[in-house]
Amino acid sequence: MATLRSFIAIELPEETKLELARLQNRLKASCGYCPAKWVAPQSIHLTLNFLGDVDTARLEEIKQAIALTASQFEPFELRLAESGAFPNLERPQVVWVGLKGDIGRLEQIQKQLELRLVPLGFRAENRPFSPHLTLARLRDEASAGDRKRLGQAIAAAACDTGCMVPVTAINLMKSELTSAGPVYTRLASIALGE
Repeated sequence: MATLRSFIAIELPEETKLELARLQNRLKASCGYCPAKWVAPQSIHLTLNFLGDVDTARLEEIKQAIALTASQFEPFELRLAESGAFPNLERPQVVWVGLKGDIGRLEQIQKQLELRLVPLGFRAENRPFSPHLTLARLRDEASAGDRKRLGQAIAAAACDTGCMVPVTAINLMKSELTSAGPVYTRLASIALGE
C-alpha cells in the first residue's frame, strides 16, 4: 500500500517568509558559526497536526475532516511575535518565532481537527498546542558555547511584529525527506468559512 508522510498546516504569505529569512540572516550573523540546520524560508509553515505516514487511500477522509473544520471558522489574522527556543534560550534545540493575534481561534481549529482525526485512527498530540514557526534545529554536535551564543542572539533579535499572517485556508501537506532537506507539497487547500 502506498503511503505519504503528511501534516496539516497554515501556509505563509511571501512577505512573511521574507521577514523570517531576514531574521535568520541576522541570527546567523550575530552568533557566528553554529552547527544548526536552518529551515529554508520557502518551507516555513505553521503546523496544526502532524499525521505521519498515511495510506493514500485515506486522504479523502482526512480532506473531509479538514473541510468540516474549515467550514466552522471565518478567515482571521495572526502576526509575528517574539523569537525564542525550545526548551529554552540557555540550551536552544529548536529556534522559533511565535505568533500573536487571534490565537484562541487558531487553538480551536487545531483542537477541532484533532477531534475529527482521532476517530480516524490518528493519535492526539500529548503536548499542548504551541503555535510557532520553526527557523532552525541545532545539530547534536552543537557545543554548550554554540548554544549559549545562539540563545543570546535570539534574545537580542527582533522581527517585524507587524508582519501579518492571514489565515484563510487549512492545507493538507505532503513531506518528502531528501538529503537536501524536506520538500513540502500542498495536496489540498480548503478555504475557511466555506
